[in-house]
Amino acid sequence: QVQLVESGGGLVQAGGSLRLSCAASRRTFSGNAVGWFRQAPEKEREFVAVIMWSGITAYADSVKGRFTISRDNAKNTVYLQMNSLRPEDTAVYYCAADIGDLGTFRADAYDYWGQGTRVTVSS
Repeated sequence: QVQLVESGGGLVQAGGSLRLSCAASRRTFSGNAVGWFRQAPEKEREFVAVIMWSGITAYADSVKGRFTISRDNAKNTVYLQMNSLRPEDTAVYYCAADIGDLGTFRADAYDYWGQGTRVTVSS
């Protein structure tokens, strides 16, 4: 069974930085797009960023210029570097793999999901 495992979440002050990691077990990310999504309390899950197998990236407007998604194919890991964090970035962050490599913001296009890692930004 495929497993995606996120790590790197935690508590940080506004203006601080965190780097999230998403690692896959029992499969590789080869040929896949990998996206990051987040869900704040009492809100719907929302798209954050995606990186396609080609390396093409896309971001939600709310994080553009502050977050950077990258991948290390040798380590089978995708990262989300989050800088200039704001209290409104507080959420559980999920990574997801899309076998079709669509590079989409639509959550229903993704085939595998991790369990999430919590990020809390204090003001």
